[in-house]
Amino acid sequence: MYRIGSGAGFSGDRVDAPQAVVAEIAAAGAGGAIIFETLGERTLAMRQTARHEDSTKGYEPLLEDLLEPILAQCLADGIVIVGNFGAANPPGAATAIRQLALQLGLPDPRIAVVEGDDLLGKISLEDTARWDGDGRLPDLEGEVIAINVYMGARAIADAISAGAQVVVTGRVADPALALGPLVAHFDWDWSDLDRIAAGTLVGHLLECGAQVSGGYFADPGFKDVPGMADLGFPIAEVEADGSFVITKPAGTGGLVDRRTVTEQMLYEIHDPAAYLTPDVTLDITGVTLEPVGRDRIRVRGARGHAAPTTLKATVNVHGDWLGEAEISYAGPNALARARLAVDTIAERLKRRGLAVRHRADVIGTVSAFDADAGSMLAELPAPDGGDYRVRFAFGGSEARDVQRAVEEVNALYCCGPAGGGGVRTSVRPRVRTLSHLVSREAVTPSFYFVGAAA
Repeated sequence: MYRIGSGAGFSGDRVDAPQAVVAEIAAAGAGGAIIFETLGERTLAMRQTARHEDSTKGYEPLLEDLLEPILAQCLADGIVIVGNFGAANPPGAATAIRQLALQLGLPDPRIAVVEGDDLLGKISLEDTARWDGDGRLPDLEGEVIAINVYMGARAIADAISAGAQVVVTGRVADPALALGPLVAHFDWDWSDLDRIAAGTLVGHLLECGAQVSGGYFADPGFKDVPGMADLGFPIAEVEADGSFVITKPAGTGGLVDRRTVTEQMLYEIHDPAAYLTPDVTLDITGVTLEPVGRDRIRVRGARGHAAPTTLKATVNVHGDWLGEAEISYAGPNALARARLAVDTIAERLKRRGLAVRHRADVIGTVSAFDADAGSMLAELPAPDGGDYRVRFAFGGSEARDVQRAVEEVNALYCCGPAGGGGVRTSVRPRVRTLSHLVSREAVTPSFYFVGAAA
């Protein structure tokens, strides 16, 4: 049996969650792995922006907070750390981890950096296709600042087989973070598609952290989950044949049952018979979920088919400017005053001729469902009182126009309507993300060691 746990499901996840996972794996005395999935497409765009502003940045900003409490135990107990927390700067993340180890007085760890996902300057977008498959290239106005392809698990597995104690990646497919350690441990053949599919399913169930152990699942009165403030992140106990049990550390909050595992298994699955990943096409139509104890679900039946001939790549392009501004209204007639603020800003943008797109939402009404035009808000009956937050968003190619638009919201303090307060504003550049398909021949995954292990 090989135990592999989740330490994070997204950038900004709970930094203390990995500690219980590592302690549980270590207590079994057989080593294992812990994975950190901290990289979404939006997150990668943010990290690319950070790296362009400061070449030493661009990796997960909570990296040290996540690893400092667990690094010593992982190194001592043979628990491999694998994370895409390298984001736009995997070498920078590796350097930070090595420095952390030295600060903690630990032996210099064997840290491997996986490379090959950065395709900027290596391919022409004219040779790619859009992700939606219609063959048309999207509007590419603005400088292309990054092209990162979703790689598979081979380089991760090779690095671990070569003795890596920590593997730092940039853009890889989320399930690859778990598949790599499993292939390295069990020496699975890459042509054994059913086992590769099983390992991919392990990664798919672990990739979102506490989503599979009750977090995102919770809905009071309908789907009750205990101990939400102390959620146990998931652990997979994997057998050589690819079957596995999803569980969580003893004594932690949360819940692992057929419902939580089913919800996560179906997450992002566009076709249950053909979930495309760089390593395999996963078929979950024959998967069975069997309760085998409290917070323990056995998973069997994943099937694999040939991997797709192309790989998905995220293209980051310098976009426009985003302005945000908020103001609150409360008490008698509050919704009417909030609506008046919305109408006032729309008219002020016209009067000043500001070249911006804009949207206004009154939070506490229909803000999550309304269109940009605000038709649902316009038809909403006004109660006698209430407490509302009006949020404005502005987009434009010129920073000054966007800045002037948010200044108009600030001016509502005294220009009315009555009782507005708590204004907050921001203006920042925006990065667009586009999805393309590239040929496998354009991608050469590899790894190298840093520090004393180099």
